[in-house]
Amino acid sequence: MQRVNKLLSLIVLVLMGTELTQVLPANPEESWQVYSSAQDSEGRCVCTVVAPQQTMCSRDARTKQLRQLLEKVQNMTQSIQVLDQRTQRDLQYVVKMEDQLRGLETKFRQVEENHKQNIAKQYKAIKAKMAELRPLIPVLEEYKADARLVQQFKEEVQNLTSSLGLLQQEMGAYDYDDLHSRVISLEERLRACMQKLACGKLTGISDAITIKTSGSRFGSWMTDPLAPEGDTRVWYMDGYHNNRFVREYKSMADFMTSDNFTSHRLPHPWSGTGQVVYNGSIYFNKFQSNMIIKFDFKTSTISKSQRLDNAGYSNTYHYAWGGHSDIDLMVDEGGLWAVYATNQNAGNIVISKLHPLTLHIIQSWTTNHPRRSAGESFMICGTLYVTNGYSGGTKVYYAYHTNSSTYEYIDIVLQNKYSHISMLDYNPRDRALYAWNNGHQVLYNVTLFHVIRSEQL
Repeated sequence: MQRVNKLLSLIVLVLMGTELTQVLPANPEESWQVYSSAQDSEGRCVCTVVAPQQTMCSRDARTKQLRQLLEKVQNMTQSIQVLDQRTQRDLQYVVKMEDQLRGLETKFRQVEENHKQNIAKQYKAIKAKMAELRPLIPVLEEYKADARLVQQFKEEVQNLTSSLGLLQQEMGAYDYDDLHSRVISLEERLRACMQKLACGKLTGISDAITIKTSGSRFGSWMTDPLAPEGDTRVWYMDGYHNNRFVREYKSMADFMTSDNFTSHRLPHPWSGTGQVVYNGSIYFNKFQSNMIIKFDFKTSTISKSQRLDNAGYSNTYHYAWGGHSDIDLMVDEGGLWAVYATNQNAGNIVISKLHPLTLHIIQSWTTNHPRRSAGESFMICGTLYVTNGYSGGTKVYYAYHTNSSTYEYIDIVLQNKYSHISMLDYNPRDRALYAWNNGHQVLYNVTLFHVIRSEQL
């Protein structure tokens, strides 16, 4: 019995992530097991055999459940580590910004005390700048509170892991249902926290990063935001109509440095540049129709097709640059979206959340922004961002928030490096904007601002 208890303790250590040099059986409680084998001095084989613990027979199902709980907690621990690293990185930036703001506030006070010695115009400019920055200080304080919240998550996971380890040893000293409830609750809170960190309000867009120069003036290119880890394939579609061929490049490096690709022939030509690859399939608008098609690259077949009722097509409600861009499909952290216009909404933009399997509309929002006045648009965290044009000086100036059904006007510069943007889409995995700019494939990094509030978790 002592050897059985010792063996169970070793199994718990393996589950807790401790490395052991012994080779342990997979399920010692289920049957007789060989624990170790060796030879004595005379060359005879000597085996140590462990009998199943008699009291374990009625607890096999519970033991399996506990193992599953431990695995779930370990997965949560990995997520916590990623969350902690991201929060600590953001916190360093916040602390630095906070010091700069407080330094500016000190300088302002000095100027205010000696304002008689300063030119009135300079004084007013500094005062106005300080008025803009002062509201950020309490927001930065909330950021520091978020870091403490992540630390609390870490401590809860550690405590829960310890409790599960003791339960694995003593079998019955704790209430399994209570521990299971704690795991589920913590997992839900962690998922909510991760979603809050992943999402935020767009506050900045980097300068354009040119990846490649190829193709015609119009086109689209993308990667799959739901591709498995290590899958960095690039999908490339030249033109906006009368084309059926999609190029597949093995990686971003291949796309940048070579012309080696696999060609996929679609069953119908596409319309516009609003295609998106999502979870191994391409979603596109069939030319001269309001039909949405889901094409599976693995089977080379149409897995689903569905009309987008009342949506304009064939250059009825296109983007400002034209190009049969009536229906724009896009993906963000929340899933698949379609952006288009209808006669019923007077040609203004309509946003619809689509089910990725059935292509049915889950929910729609009508906006007051004319579709033909939009240069391009993209979704981030459930917010549609619209540019003021496609050529020359370009900026993101309109945002519609589906979570509150409200809109606002903003002013975020978008560098239009090659003077004609015919495709602009966000990839939530890369946190980057993919663009086709006058025969150039470019990327933009984005800056998202987010604040986690404990009452939301």
